[in-house]
Amino acid sequence: MTVDAVVVGQLARDLVLQVDEMPPAGAAADVRLRREMLGGKGANQAVGLAQLGVPVALVAVCGDDRVGDDLLAQAERDGVDVSSVVRRPGTMTGLIVEALDGDGHWRYLQHLPELLTAADVDRAAGRLRSARAVLVQLQQPEEATTAAARHGRDGGALVVLDGVPEKEVLALADVLRADDQEARLLTGVAAGDHEGLRAAARELLDAGPGLVALGLPDGNLFAWRDRRWGSGDLVLPLTDEKVADTTGAGDAFTAALTAALLRGDPAEAAARAAVKAAGVTVRHPGGRPDLGGAPLS
Repeated sequence: MTVDAVVVGQLARDLVLQVDEMPPAGAAADVRLRREMLGGKGANQAVGLAQLGVPVALVAVCGDDRVGDDLLAQAERDGVDVSSVVRRPGTMTGLIVEALDGDGHWRYLQHLPELLTAADVDRAAGRLRSARAVLVQLQQPEEATTAAARHGRDGGALVVLDGVPEKEVLALADVLRADDQEARLLTGVAAGDHEGLRAAARELLDAGPGLVALGLPDGNLFAWRDRRWGSGDLVLPLTDEKVADTTGAGDAFTAALTAALLRGDPAEAAARAAVKAAGVTVRHPGGRPDLGGAPLS
């Protein structure tokens, strides 16, 4: 299968349990909604891209268990090429349990026994170097993410980083996305300080990427300086969608931003599409995107 985008990141089974309120220690609560699905940041971004019409492959790792079989089968039904997913013998596929209360506040319990290695990524080097876009989830080990970004850069792909990068991998990037907590870790700028974040964004642009998207508590700041997109910056508020669960909003954001840039959209239009995609995703429990019929332009 020929693909336009390759996502390097996490694949896991997501179990979402929604309760009216969290019980105290030693007590129980009835679950009023239970959802089990393909999840993990890498898989969510790949599904989002497939829903937006971008042929996509996933580079991830899972166990050789029945759960892994089921998740890969679901990814294939979603239109994701999983031929570069590594099956680790004798291990369990990752599990993320999300406990979600009636106010949309979540708590995670996660068991992620296997992460990508540089050797896993190198085995997919040909695919990464032939892609038009390589999306790298930075919650994976540094040696794996650096290898992924370098293969993408060597092939001339649009390299999209998601998270808090080290200096070496930042220099390989075209696009950097960081949510509000990651943006504070990355820049040291206090929450809500738009001008401070603008200055920090300019410094990040000097370090490598042509476009940065940094989360704010009430929106997102975009800044760009690149021959493809010109230069500028923009603060967009969050959408006014009723929030059921913020899980997965960032993955939908990154998928939509990448899809728009691959289409050749201007930076401002791509930014607006990303924010709309995140808004669509917060309307339902769980991190799985639902972008197929979403009007993002």
